[in-house]
Amino acid sequence: MNQEKITVSHLGVHYRTLEALRDITLQIQTGRLTGIIGPNGAGKSTLLKGMLGLIPVSRGSVIYKDKPLQEQLSRIAYVPQRSQIDWTYPATVWDVVMMGRVRQTGWFCRFSRMSRQIALEALTRVGMDSYRDRPIGQLSGGQQQRVFLARSLAQKADIFCFDEPFVGVDQKTENIVFEIFHELAEAGKVVIVVNHDLGKSITNFDDLILLNKELIAVGKRQVVLQEENLYRAYGGKVGFFSESLKQVA
Repeated sequence: MNQEKITVSHLGVHYRTLEALRDITLQIQTGRLTGIIGPNGAGKSTLLKGMLGLIPVSRGSVIYKDKPLQEQLSRIAYVPQRSQIDWTYPATVWDVVMMGRVRQTGWFCRFSRMSRQIALEALTRVGMDSYRDRPIGQLSGGQQQRVFLARSLAQKADIFCFDEPFVGVDQKTENIVFEIFHELAEAGKVVIVVNHDLGKSITNFDDLILLNKELIAVGKRQVVLQEENLYRAYGGKVGFFSESLKQVA
């Protein structure tokens, strides 16, 4: 089982002369819901993108099943921040979910009946099957997030990565998304979520990675959310956190 961990070793990222991440070394477990947390500008999205090879890294390695993670993109489903998606692109809900089957099918090839069935099941799972012909740009933020979650499910990946999926979504969507994240983890998948909210929702995570350009703490939620770690990451502004944080043990 150990070889199925994602092992990040001495990862560093620079934006020209600015050091965005410094010497990040950690392991991410299969079968666990892992959140990446930290203050604004801490490098949360940068860590995720660096691990996946979406941005250049200045040093370090990311290994999964004894091979560089960047060489195993077929195993990965990645959903970026909603702000990075062009919502004016003329695509329907069904078009977006079927994009999750392109890698398995091949470009310019017809989708199989099985691929269509997988896409429909994914869309139904997130409660968006009745919207399949709706242009993606006409949906609410929560509905859009559920569609992209369906696309990731249609990929049948081993590793699921989500960058701030709860920004601008309604409570119903948040509940559905967390429910599916837990299902994926219980199925033995790797589930990694960049999360900005340290309110009650933080109790959904099994493990946490706490950053502020360098690694502050990593491990079980109850261990990471210690007062001294929060002080180090957030510069002492722990008054920001809700009472629910004190009840995570």
